[in-house]
Amino acid sequence: MRLPRTVVVLGIASFFTDFSSEMIYPLLPVFLSTTLGAGPIALGMVEGVAETTAALVKIISGWWTDRTRRRKPFVLAGYALAGLVRPLIGLASSWLFVLTMRFLDRVGKGLRTSPRDALITDVTPSEIRARAFGLHRSLDHAGAVAGPVVAAVLMSAAGFPMRTVFFLAAVPAAVVMLVIVYGIRENTATEADRDEAHASTAGRPGERALRPLLLVLLLFTLGNSTDAFLLLRLSSGGVSAAWIALLWSAHHVVKMICTYFGGRLADRVGDRPMIQAGWLLYGGVYLGFAYAVTSGQLIALFLVYGVYYGLTEPAERAWISRLASTGRRGRAFGYYHAVIGLAALPASLMFGALWQAWGVGAAFSMGAVLALVAAVVVSFVPVRRPVYSS
Repeated sequence: MRLPRTVVVLGIASFFTDFSSEMIYPLLPVFLSTTLGAGPIALGMVEGVAETTAALVKIISGWWTDRTRRRKPFVLAGYALAGLVRPLIGLASSWLFVLTMRFLDRVGKGLRTSPRDALITDVTPSEIRARAFGLHRSLDHAGAVAGPVVAAVLMSAAGFPMRTVFFLAAVPAAVVMLVIVYGIRENTATEADRDEAHASTAGRPGERALRPLLLVLLLFTLGNSTDAFLLLRLSSGGVSAAWIALLWSAHHVVKMICTYFGGRLADRVGDRPMIQAGWLLYGGVYLGFAYAVTSGQLIALFLVYGVYYGLTEPAERAWISRLASTGRRGRAFGYYHAVIGLAALPASLMFGALWQAWGVGAAFSMGAVLALVAAVVVSFVPVRRPVYSS
């Protein structure tokens, strides 16, 4: 069965969006510290506000898209806002301007994410939804590989200053607009949707069916701190800055490949087994990071860590789509993204506090334990939403 055209178009849009974003994002810490003279607190403020904003707006956009029964306007508006303001960081003369642009950028991300995932669900038959999300995530990660490489070439080979690179990020952002305007059509419900709607006319469970899965995702995410700690662990383990940059790009290559094939595999073996395998792998990698003694071990673990994304990202989104009622998909994805986004802050604070107080072993061991517990608890979560008969 072929994937719908809209899924492919949304994947291409995500590729060019991450292409544009990753031309800027890896350079922001350097830009803030060396060009604008801002310190670590400013960087933490910028990224904390940005990610919290995105998580909250995802809830609003999910509710709003369900109320209006439209997806494309939100997707277009979200990509347009982010693509417009992101390159303007090149005009910054203070970190407060960067904060404002990152805030608006994340508003755009929040506007588009839940409606986009709901649209993928709308146009894709249930039996290949993990595959659809796998393709989308794979292209998204491909953009994250291309963006930093192009930025590095522009700065090193072409000699462009950092601000010029930021401005040039508008080019792939403009491509996104063309792709969405001319490539996306909002389709009517799939045959599977009509069958589901007919079978559940006597009543819908709303968000109740989602709660067990969201609670388990919350449990896991509390042990899933920012990947910046993994990079810090690589550095403290003797891996050079140049190697860390290369490993970050290689990490996205692994994610790109594994999310594509992980989505196809999830449709065959089921969402829950894939997520359990991913969380078990995550726990093993974190235990490895806690007790690794050589830089070679850390490098191998970091590359294996990319496989975790391939096992879980498509399966999580597909499972949410199967639990959500047809008319409440935007809200379902809004809650999903919000749980992960909002829990990331306390997770990182807790991880950092453990590292500072008791050392790297305690911090990574805590993340591993929560992942292993979540992998067990998820066994009791329903795979599909209950259907009430009249």
